[in-house]
Amino acid sequence: MSWGNHSLWMEFVFLAYPSQSEPRILSFLGVSLVYTWVITGNVLIMVAIQTEARLHTPMYYFLGSLSGVEIGYTAVVVPHLLANILQSEKTITLLGCATQMGFFIGLGSADCFLLASMAYDRHAAVCHPLQYPLIMPRTLCARLVAASVVLGLCLSFQLVAFVFSLPFCPARGIQHFYCDVPPVMCLVCAQSHRHEQSVLVAATLAIAVPFLLIAASYASIVAAVFRAHSAAGRRRAFSTCSSHLAVVLLQYGCCAFMYLRPSSSYHPEQDQFVSLVYTLGTPLLNPFVYTLRNSEMKEAIARVLARSCLPRES
Repeated sequence: MSWGNHSLWMEFVFLAYPSQSEPRILSFLGVSLVYTWVITGNVLIMVAIQTEARLHTPMYYFLGSLSGVEIGYTAVVVPHLLANILQSEKTITLLGCATQMGFFIGLGSADCFLLASMAYDRHAAVCHPLQYPLIMPRTLCARLVAASVVLGLCLSFQLVAFVFSLPFCPARGIQHFYCDVPPVMCLVCAQSHRHEQSVLVAATLAIAVPFLLIAASYASIVAAVFRAHSAAGRRRAFSTCSSHLAVVLLQYGCCAFMYLRPSSSYHPEQDQFVSLVYTLGTPLLNPFVYTLRNSEMKEAIARVLARSCLPRES
């Protein structure tokens, strides 16, 4: 079996993992703890939104979908990362690398499109409050979520097919913890301006286009807020958007740093840290950002925890 001129069972080696036993154990415990919090926090959000009738609104529907996508894209990378920390041979086949990259980039792109959908939802709620139920029916929300995932995966698989059709150098060492575009592109022997441009176009479609839509939505929101006559109305409008805006800035800041730049500016150690921030840090912070600033979510999660902790009557 082959993909272009490559054997599907050709192996890459990850070089970013610590080699000594003590750092390996600390890394395993730290990543395991963070991953547990990521799964727990996002699952609690999904369960609370599903079980609490008062949260059956477009805003919370998108938030639950965002939590589901973030569980998915961390699951693509983190279990394999944890296994590699403990294993002596930290290898992955070409097929495994392409699959991991495809789903990681695809679900990460879906995350970006979902954030754009959430910005449009906030725009409709703040700028057109009377028509909001008509503008954002449940069917449209479901279609936007499905379109975000499908579009993200389609862009990702086209990018992956392009990257893995290029000739790789004899060296198989990836200066990273998992298969991401910048470190894998460093192994390509046919570096050219055209190849860089192709990757940049895909990254622009997945990152810059949703960000421009978010910026346009927030420009309309700010204009509508300043037209509001009461200070209480302005505070309420900003409070509904501040959590989403904080997540957008963190997510897009990291993604733009990683993907919207030439490969000549790739610095392994610096980029490894940034990639861990958006792989683990953003999914970890999202539940805290969305719950600490939202009394409805805090109360709903408290009720979910209370129901799960109370003993059931026989």
